[in-house]
Amino acid sequence: MALLSTAKWRSAKAISKIGYVNPFLPERIELEKKALGPAYREEGPILRKRLGETYEDLFGNVPAMRKLAQELIDEIRERIEAGASATRDELLVYENLSLYSLYARFMNSIDGIVSKEIARARWDGKVPFWDEFASEFDRLFHLPRHELPSRHDPAVVFAGFHQIERAFSAIYHRIFGGSMPAARLRADVWQSIFTRDMNRYIRSLHRVMSKVPTLILGPSGSGKELVASAVGRSCFIPFNKDSRSFDVGASYAYVPINISALSGNLIESELFGHKAGSFTGATKDRVGRLATCGPSGAVFLDEIGELDLSIQVKLLRVIQNREFTQVGGNDAVAFQGKFIAATNRDLEAEIAAGRFRHDLYYRLCADQIATPSLAEQLSALPEDLREMVRFVVEEIFRGSTGESTTAMSPPPSNSHIEEDVELLTDDAVDWIERELGFDYAWPGNFRELGQCVRNVMIRGSYRRAASRKPMNVASPVDRFLESIRGTELSERDLVRRYRAYAYHRSGKSYAAAASILKCDWRLIKQHDTAFLDELE
Repeated sequence: MALLSTAKWRSAKAISKIGYVNPFLPERIELEKKALGPAYREEGPILRKRLGETYEDLFGNVPAMRKLAQELIDEIRERIEAGASATRDELLVYENLSLYSLYARFMNSIDGIVSKEIARARWDGKVPFWDEFASEFDRLFHLPRHELPSRHDPAVVFAGFHQIERAFSAIYHRIFGGSMPAARLRADVWQSIFTRDMNRYIRSLHRVMSKVPTLILGPSGSGKELVASAVGRSCFIPFNKDSRSFDVGASYAYVPINISALSGNLIESELFGHKAGSFTGATKDRVGRLATCGPSGAVFLDEIGELDLSIQVKLLRVIQNREFTQVGGNDAVAFQGKFIAATNRDLEAEIAAGRFRHDLYYRLCADQIATPSLAEQLSALPEDLREMVRFVVEEIFRGSTGESTTAMSPPPSNSHIEEDVELLTDDAVDWIERELGFDYAWPGNFRELGQCVRNVMIRGSYRRAASRKPMNVASPVDRFLESIRGTELSERDLVRRYRAYAYHRSGKSYAAAASILKCDWRLIKQHDTAFLDELE
């Protein structure tokens, strides 16, 4: 006795695959077309963020898919209860149909948890619908005379659904744009979180993905921080079915650290912590940011290309051995979270110049994400300019009304504000098209677009950085001398900047700089890279 007709079996196989594909790639849409046939409601070729769009607009085929999945499940169960036998492949299709049906049924409820999580920056309450979820799971995953192949744990499945909703929200709502470069970026971020094989991820990889670092590359202002946040806030969080809550707490911490904003000593202390008395000013023990990050959290190091070589060595140990020691300490401390790094520098060139360790680079580059420039996105889809400008304008007005600026925040409802959002969007787009044109390079990327819109809002125009008259600003060397006169530099920073100056004056020759300073050429490599950039 066949479990399903040929046509229904085709639909069942298509639905069973949907939960394992990347939702930001066209494959999901093709599978929905196969499953629904003539009943499919046409969507665009890619999943993209459109302002004012609801989940119903976005997933218009989900109600029909859920209904069809339930009909197919009921028919398979009826045949098996009537005495039919199922092969392993048929049981796998049934299993995946059940997972899809379960997810579709509880998607809105889980999304409600995610919304509260974003609003509170954590979720620490009991899940009110867990008993209903567990009961439905038990009904679906128990068949007469058959044992399903995967033996799914309901708590792991629920935690997986929760992770999917968090990841989708972080990617869809914050990584904007309808162009193919933007679509590829969203797909790349999803793959960074779940890998290319969702089935394998659910079975086993969800336990170990935090051990794989992620490196984000791209020009300044192109959204590397948003990508890092999406990856870092989407780690797997176990669900405790006894307490009916997620095991979060401090383990869920997402810790962003901007390297360029801190001096060498501060970076080391910030990352690893320190023991009292380990250096001047260390009057008490301090716990570093790595120690506060648990197994469901992540540490994000922005501008890692500016990290001092001596700290790179310590960071390599963290990634390689998953442990570190405090400054002035002896005991090893475990690092349990995920490590994310970003830079706008060419790290291979930095390695060739002796400013970045090749072994650290090869530890970081197992998972790489490249962010496209704004010019690249607008070149692929010029009409995205208006959507992006409106997004900036809505962010401005959310701030002005005291609204949260998270992605889940609705736009302001005040009718006057809504009218002004439209007017300011029109003003900014008209000015950009008239004064900058469609081929403007946007060297500052999305950050520059945001400032351009704010300039137009305040002054009715935007002066590009290249067109501004140079101001009478002190040179880097003058500022260096002033900081020496004012005794503003630590001994370490003074030496590192002087080495950078000697390296610059010698034509970037380590040997020549070492000859000038009468020291080992290897010491010259320990110069202040940020100060060297200023000199250039």
